[in-house]
Amino acid sequence: MAFDGITIANIVSELRQALSGGRIYKIAQPESDELLLTVKNNGSQHRLLLSADASLPLVYLTQANKPSPMTAPGFCMLLRKHLQNARIVDITQPGLERILHLELEHLNELGDLCRKKLIIEVMGKHSNIIFCDEKDMIIDSIKHISGMVSSVREVLPGRDYFIPQTQDKQNPLRFCPQSGEEAPVSLTYENFCDHMQTKPIAVYKALYSSYTGISPIMAQEICYRAGIDADLPANALEETALHALHDALTAMMGQIITGTFAPAIIYDGQEPIEFSSLPLTLYADKRTVSFSSISAVLEQYYAQRSMLTRIRQKSADLRRIVQTALERNVKKYDLQIKQMQDTEKKDKYKVYGELINTYGYNITPDSKSMEALNYYTNEMITIPLDPTLTPLENAQKYFEKYGKLKRTYEALSELTVQVKEEIEHLESILAALDIAMQEEDLVQIKEELIESGYIRRKGGPKKARITSRPFHYISSDGFHMYVGKNNFQNDELTFKFATGNDWWFHAKKKAGSHVIVKTEGQELPDRTFEEAARLAAYYSKGREQAKVEIDYIQKKHVKKPAGSKPGFVVYYTNFSMAIDSDISGIQQVMK
Repeated sequence: MAFDGITIANIVSELRQALSGGRIYKIAQPESDELLLTVKNNGSQHRLLLSADASLPLVYLTQANKPSPMTAPGFCMLLRKHLQNARIVDITQPGLERILHLELEHLNELGDLCRKKLIIEVMGKHSNIIFCDEKDMIIDSIKHISGMVSSVREVLPGRDYFIPQTQDKQNPLRFCPQSGEEAPVSLTYENFCDHMQTKPIAVYKALYSSYTGISPIMAQEICYRAGIDADLPANALEETALHALHDALTAMMGQIITGTFAPAIIYDGQEPIEFSSLPLTLYADKRTVSFSSISAVLEQYYAQRSMLTRIRQKSADLRRIVQTALERNVKKYDLQIKQMQDTEKKDKYKVYGELINTYGYNITPDSKSMEALNYYTNEMITIPLDPTLTPLENAQKYFEKYGKLKRTYEALSELTVQVKEEIEHLESILAALDIAMQEEDLVQIKEELIESGYIRRKGGPKKARITSRPFHYISSDGFHMYVGKNNFQNDELTFKFATGNDWWFHAKKKAGSHVIVKTEGQELPDRTFEEAARLAAYYSKGREQAKVEIDYIQKKHVKKPAGSKPGFVVYYTNFSMAIDSDISGIQQVMK
């Protein structure tokens, strides 16, 4: 999540195009640390969200409106007094800092033209929105920072505004060949080498600790473009590597200066894992969705991340119940397997009893053992004896041991199968929780846990309303493919939705979704088989493996044993293929 100086540069470029010359029509403060400015420009209306939230500071254009409190906070009232109908003269970024300046022009009470600045600092917990006059004196701020809180800088009315220099970082935009500038502190090759060769830390760390505005992910991208291992010590780089790294950094700064931005979100399957204003080539193996606007990227990315976080929080209780039951059953299974191994000697005791009955007449009183020919193997064996017992009693003792172990073995043979099925069932529920993307997906999983006896139903026997539907994809050849999100949907897809000649896919011996490909009476091309197999691989526990073995078969050959767990099926003949779990090129139908 690279909300760095490069992203700010992209935002500034976008805001300049949309808002420069526009007038501030409305000013609202929906939250204590958030402003929503409505700007009219060239016959269009834009909403600019400015958030100084410590956990998620943001700046972007949005279509959404937010309700405001009945009584506006003091900071909002102050801005309305000064900036109502103010014209946005310019929008700038100092260097490559995570700071945005709104240069504003308005008429004061006397009708004189005045200039003000609204400064947004996007700096994590130190984020702030600061209102200054033309001489950079602070009029007010959305957060007041006294000397008791910060020894670096006070942010209070009447104080001079300045950017705190807490780290010895340089502006990488200065002396960039594409900028045409020549400043004393520069990105010359010599200066670059001085920074890199004095730092015994990883290359990417040396980059973002030397230059402003570069986040760790963008530093890794620079290393990737230069063909250098990002974790190598910076002071160990050879001259060739230093030249390549300098060229990659200079080229990236050139993209920023020329405004050659490419806003995008990078997805790992359905989950957004990163966003960027410049192409992230190090994620070439991931699905990249491009946007025309960095604002749209930020709004969608954080909305999706927020939804995923909320889903994971809501699923935490279900996951804990399943995990506890799974651990208990795994322990039970391991104990049963150990007991099964102990019963393997049962046949030995049976042979001992038979041999004593056959050759017992040779046993002398008080004997502690006897030797006899095992007529099953034609080998001589030594049989331990209890000297206090008669040969008949010794034989009976061994037969009793055999009988006991045989009964244990028969009982455990049935129990281990049941426990193994329970483990597989619980693992399939965990797999369903892993792919749950919406709250309605959790409702059906919870219902399965209730019916399986892991959760008590609250509020009577009434079932919850199910609105969740399977994932729907279309293959490159136009065939519809469906993926079950949980065991109930797997059963429904396979045994109610699919017809006999439709194709069924599932990861071999792994918890995962059923994938159904509707044939509509046609032969499936090889490409569709591969895409359906990738879906089965991705929506399984083997997702992280390089290759996943997938079983596939026509639906008519898939059977469900009577009384089996939801999602459990059997088949006796099938095709198989090993394939990766990359589904980036498969079109999903969004409902």
